[in-house]
Amino acid sequence: MSSATSAGFSTDLDPPARALAIGAHPDDVEFGCGATLAKWAAAGCAIHHVVCTDGSKGSWDPSEDTARLVALRQEEQRAASRALGGKGEVVFLGWPDGELESGLRQRWETAYWIRAIRPDVVLGHDPWKRYRLHPDHRNAGLLAVEGIVAARDPHFFPEQGVEPWRPSALLLWEADEADHVEDAAGFVDAKFAALMEHRSQLRSTMHVDDADDDAQVRAFRSLMEERLAEHGALAGLAAGEAFKLITRL
Repeated sequence: MSSATSAGFSTDLDPPARALAIGAHPDDVEFGCGATLAKWAAAGCAIHHVVCTDGSKGSWDPSEDTARLVALRQEEQRAASRALGGKGEVVFLGWPDGELESGLRQRWETAYWIRAIRPDVVLGHDPWKRYRLHPDHRNAGLLAVEGIVAARDPHFFPEQGVEPWRPSALLLWEADEADHVEDAAGFVDAKFAALMEHRSQLRSTMHVDDADDDAQVRAFRSLMEERLAEHGALAGLAAGEAFKLITRL
Protein backbone atom coordinates (compact mmCIF):
# COMPACT_ATOMS: atom_id res chain seq x y z
CA MET A 1 0.00 0.00 0.00
CA SER A 2 1.17 3.53 -0.71
CA SER A 3 1.24 6.26 1.94
CA ALA A 4 -0.10 9.81 1.64
CA THR A 5 1.82 13.02 2.34
CA SER A 6 0.51 16.25 3.81
CA ALA A 7 0.62 17.73 0.30
CA GLY A 8 -1.86 15.13 -0.89
CA PHE A 9 0.58 13.01 -2.86
CA SER A 10 0.68 9.29 -2.29
CA THR A 11 4.10 7.69 -2.25
CA ASP A 12 5.70 4.32 -2.84
CA LEU A 13 3.48 1.51 -3.97
CA ASP A 14 4.42 -1.88 -2.57
CA PRO A 15 6.92 -3.38 -5.03
CA PRO A 16 4.86 -5.44 -7.48
CA ALA A 17 5.71 -8.97 -8.55
CA ARG A 18 5.62 -7.88 -12.19
CA ALA A 19 5.67 -4.44 -13.82
CA LEU A 20 5.25 -3.53 -17.48
CA ALA A 21 6.41 -0.17 -18.84
CA ILE A 22 5.02 0.83 -22.24
CA GLY A 23 7.04 3.49 -24.07
CA ALA A 24 6.79 5.10 -27.47
CA HIS A 25 10.51 4.86 -28.27
CA PRO A 26 13.65 3.23 -26.91
CA ASP A 27 14.76 5.44 -23.94
CA ASP A 28 11.28 6.81 -23.08
CA VAL A 29 10.82 4.29 -20.27
CA GLU A 30 14.19 5.13 -18.72
CA PHE A 31 13.36 8.85 -18.76
CA GLY A 32 9.86 8.32 -17.40
CA CYS A 33 10.29 5.69 -14.72
CA GLY A 34 13.83 4.31 -14.73
CA ALA A 35 14.51 4.83 -11.04
CA THR A 36 11.17 3.32 -10.07
CA LEU A 37 11.81 0.21 -12.15
CA ALA A 38 15.32 -0.12 -10.73
CA LYS A 39 13.97 0.14 -7.18
CA TRP A 40 11.34 -2.48 -7.82
CA ALA A 41 13.80 -4.79 -9.58
CA ALA A 42 16.08 -4.60 -6.56
CA ALA A 43 13.11 -5.70 -4.44
CA GLY A 44 12.54 -8.76 -6.65
CA CYS A 45 10.06 -7.37 -9.19
CA ALA A 46 10.26 -8.70 -12.74
CA ILE A 47 10.34 -5.61 -14.95
CA HIS A 48 9.29 -5.73 -18.59
CA HIS A 49 9.38 -3.26 -21.50
CA VAL A 50 7.10 -2.83 -24.49
CA VAL A 51 8.47 -0.31 -27.02
CA CYS A 52 5.86 0.72 -29.56
CA THR A 53 7.97 2.20 -32.39
CA ASP A 54 11.19 1.23 -34.12
CA GLY A 55 13.05 4.44 -33.21
CA SER A 56 14.08 4.88 -36.84
CA LYS A 57 13.84 8.68 -36.80
CA GLY A 58 16.03 9.09 -33.73
CA SER A 59 18.93 10.80 -35.50
CA TRP A 60 19.75 14.29 -36.70
CA ASP A 61 21.98 12.88 -39.46
CA PRO A 62 20.05 12.89 -42.79
CA SER A 63 22.41 10.22 -44.15
CA GLU A 64 21.81 7.84 -41.22
CA ASP A 65 21.31 4.20 -42.16
CA THR A 66 17.91 3.78 -40.50
CA ALA A 67 17.95 -0.03 -40.62
CA ARG A 68 21.25 0.04 -38.71
CA LEU A 69 19.79 2.58 -36.29
CA VAL A 70 16.75 0.39 -35.56
CA ALA A 71 18.97 -2.61 -34.75
CA LEU A 72 21.28 -0.46 -32.61
CA ARG A 73 18.42 1.04 -30.63
CA GLN A 74 17.07 -2.41 -29.85
CA GLU A 75 20.48 -3.43 -28.50
CA GLU A 76 20.61 -0.22 -26.47
CA GLN A 77 17.15 -0.83 -25.02
CA ARG A 78 18.01 -4.35 -23.93
CA ALA A 79 21.19 -3.03 -22.29
CA ALA A 80 19.22 -0.27 -20.56
CA SER A 81 16.78 -2.81 -19.17
CA ARG A 82 19.67 -4.84 -17.78
CA ALA A 83 21.14 -1.70 -16.22
CA LEU A 84 17.88 -1.28 -14.30
CA GLY A 85 18.06 -4.88 -13.13
CA GLY A 86 15.60 -6.12 -15.70
CA LYS A 87 15.38 -9.81 -16.55
CA GLY A 88 11.97 -9.78 -18.19
CA GLU A 89 10.65 -9.27 -21.70
CA VAL A 90 11.85 -6.43 -23.90
CA VAL A 91 9.25 -6.33 -26.69
CA PHE A 92 9.48 -4.19 -29.82
CA LEU A 93 6.17 -3.69 -31.63
CA GLY A 94 8.08 -2.13 -34.53
CA TRP A 95 5.66 0.56 -35.70
CA PRO A 96 7.40 3.29 -37.74
CA ASP A 97 8.81 6.06 -35.58
CA GLY A 98 6.66 9.18 -35.81
CA GLU A 99 3.72 7.29 -37.31
CA LEU A 100 2.33 5.42 -34.29
CA GLU A 101 -1.45 5.26 -34.19
CA SER A 102 -3.72 4.21 -31.33
CA GLY A 103 -5.79 2.00 -33.60
CA LEU A 104 -7.36 -1.40 -33.11
CA ARG A 105 -4.36 -3.34 -34.40
CA GLN A 106 -2.00 -1.53 -32.04
CA ARG A 107 -4.48 -1.98 -29.17
CA TRP A 108 -4.68 -5.70 -29.98
CA GLU A 109 -0.91 -5.99 -29.61
CA THR A 110 -0.77 -3.99 -26.38
CA ALA A 111 -3.61 -5.97 -24.83
CA TYR A 112 -1.89 -9.20 -25.83
CA TRP A 113 1.31 -8.32 -24.01
CA ILE A 114 -0.56 -7.15 -20.91
CA ARG A 115 -2.34 -10.51 -20.87
CA ALA A 116 0.82 -12.47 -21.60
CA ILE A 117 3.02 -10.70 -19.01
CA ARG A 118 0.26 -10.27 -16.40
CA PRO A 119 1.75 -7.19 -14.73
CA ASP A 120 0.50 -5.96 -11.39
CA VAL A 121 1.44 -2.41 -12.41
CA VAL A 122 1.51 -0.85 -15.88
CA LEU A 123 3.48 2.35 -16.47
CA GLY A 124 3.18 4.63 -19.50
CA HIS A 125 3.04 8.12 -20.96
CA ASP A 126 0.21 10.40 -19.84
CA PRO A 127 -1.78 10.71 -23.11
CA TRP A 128 -3.64 13.78 -21.85
CA LYS A 129 -0.58 15.94 -21.23
CA ARG A 130 -1.32 19.43 -22.53
CA TYR A 131 0.71 20.95 -25.35
CA ARG A 132 2.46 17.69 -26.11
CA LEU A 133 4.24 17.91 -29.46
CA HIS A 134 5.17 14.32 -30.23
CA PRO A 135 2.20 12.23 -31.43
CA ASP A 136 3.95 8.94 -30.63
CA HIS A 137 4.03 9.79 -26.92
CA ARG A 138 0.34 10.64 -26.90
CA ASN A 139 -0.64 7.53 -28.82
CA ALA A 140 1.60 5.22 -26.78
CA GLY A 141 -0.12 6.57 -23.67
CA LEU A 142 -3.52 5.88 -25.17
CA LEU A 143 -2.42 2.35 -26.04
CA ALA A 144 -1.38 1.71 -22.44
CA VAL A 145 -4.75 2.95 -21.15
CA GLU A 146 -6.88 1.31 -23.84
CA GLY A 147 -4.78 -1.85 -23.79
CA ILE A 148 -5.64 -2.30 -20.11
CA VAL A 149 -9.34 -2.00 -20.88
CA ALA A 150 -9.09 -4.60 -23.65
CA ALA A 151 -6.85 -6.93 -21.65
CA ARG A 152 -9.16 -7.07 -18.65
CA ASP A 153 -12.41 -7.99 -20.45
CA PRO A 154 -12.85 -11.47 -21.97
CA HIS A 155 -14.86 -10.39 -25.01
CA PHE A 156 -12.04 -8.20 -26.35
CA PHE A 157 -9.87 -10.15 -28.77
CA PRO A 158 -10.83 -13.69 -27.63
CA GLU A 159 -8.88 -15.07 -30.60
CA GLN A 160 -5.69 -14.29 -28.72
CA GLY A 161 -6.23 -17.42 -26.65
CA VAL A 162 -4.75 -15.73 -23.57
CA GLU A 163 -6.63 -15.33 -20.30
CA PRO A 164 -7.83 -11.80 -19.49
CA TRP A 165 -5.75 -9.84 -17.03
CA ARG A 166 -6.53 -6.77 -14.92
CA PRO A 167 -3.55 -4.91 -13.43
CA SER A 168 -4.00 -3.38 -9.99
CA ALA A 169 -2.48 0.02 -10.82
CA LEU A 170 -1.52 2.30 -13.70
CA LEU A 171 1.20 4.93 -13.32
CA LEU A 172 1.38 7.66 -15.99
CA TRP A 173 4.60 9.65 -16.24
CA GLU A 174 4.83 13.22 -17.65
CA ALA A 175 1.46 13.80 -15.98
CA ASP A 176 -0.09 17.25 -15.89
CA GLU A 177 -1.89 16.34 -12.68
CA ALA A 178 0.53 14.09 -10.86
CA ASP A 179 -0.67 12.77 -7.52
CA HIS A 180 1.86 10.05 -6.71
CA VAL A 181 5.64 10.04 -6.25
CA GLU A 182 7.97 7.08 -6.10
CA ASP A 183 11.05 7.71 -3.96
CA ALA A 184 14.12 7.55 -6.24
CA ALA A 185 16.75 7.85 -3.51
CA GLY A 186 19.42 5.23 -4.03
CA PHE A 187 18.43 4.54 -7.63
CA VAL A 188 19.56 7.70 -9.41
CA ASP A 189 22.76 5.98 -10.52
CA ALA A 190 20.81 3.09 -12.05
CA LYS A 191 18.53 5.47 -13.94
CA PHE A 192 21.52 7.43 -15.23
CA ALA A 193 23.39 4.27 -16.23
CA ALA A 194 20.35 3.02 -18.13
CA LEU A 195 19.95 6.32 -19.97
CA MET A 196 23.62 6.31 -20.93
CA GLU A 197 23.13 2.93 -22.62
CA HIS A 198 21.12 4.80 -25.26
CA ARG A 199 24.31 6.05 -26.84
CA SER A 200 22.72 6.74 -30.23
CA GLN A 201 20.53 9.34 -28.52
CA LEU A 202 23.18 11.19 -26.56
CA ARG A 203 23.41 14.04 -29.06
CA SER A 204 19.78 14.39 -30.13
CA THR A 205 18.05 13.79 -26.79
CA MET A 206 20.59 14.36 -24.05
CA HIS A 207 22.69 17.10 -25.69
CA VAL A 208 25.90 15.16 -25.19
CA ASP A 209 28.00 15.45 -28.34
CA ASP A 210 30.82 13.34 -26.96
CA ALA A 211 30.23 10.57 -24.39
CA ASP A 212 33.88 10.93 -23.34
CA ASP A 213 33.42 14.62 -22.54
CA ASP A 214 33.01 14.57 -18.79
CA ALA A 215 31.65 18.11 -18.65
CA GLN A 216 28.84 17.34 -21.08
CA VAL A 217 27.97 14.11 -19.30
CA ARG A 218 27.94 15.89 -15.94
CA ALA A 219 25.67 18.60 -17.37
CA PHE A 220 23.18 15.99 -18.55
CA ARG A 221 23.28 14.22 -15.19
CA SER A 222 22.75 17.55 -13.43
CA LEU A 223 19.62 18.24 -15.48
CA MET A 224 18.31 14.77 -14.71
CA GLU A 225 19.00 15.19 -10.99
CA GLU A 226 17.23 18.58 -11.01
CA ARG A 227 14.14 16.96 -12.49
CA LEU A 228 14.22 14.16 -9.91
CA ALA A 229 14.58 16.74 -7.15
CA GLU A 230 11.59 18.71 -8.47
CA HIS A 231 9.47 15.58 -8.57
CA GLY A 232 10.62 14.46 -5.14
CA ALA A 233 9.87 17.86 -3.61
CA LEU A 234 6.19 17.38 -4.47
CA ALA A 235 6.05 14.77 -1.72
CA GLY A 236 8.82 16.01 0.56
CA LEU A 237 11.46 13.65 -0.88
CA ALA A 238 15.00 14.41 -1.96
CA ALA A 239 14.51 12.66 -5.31
CA GLY A 240 11.51 11.10 -6.93
CA GLU A 241 9.58 10.22 -10.05
CA ALA A 242 6.07 11.70 -10.27
CA PHE A 243 3.04 10.01 -11.80
CA LYS A 244 -0.72 10.10 -12.10
CA LEU A 245 -1.86 7.00 -10.22
CA ILE A 246 -5.02 5.22 -11.38
CA THR A 247 -6.21 2.21 -9.44
CA ARG A 248 -9.82 1.91 -10.60
CA LEU A 249 -9.03 -0.37 -13.51
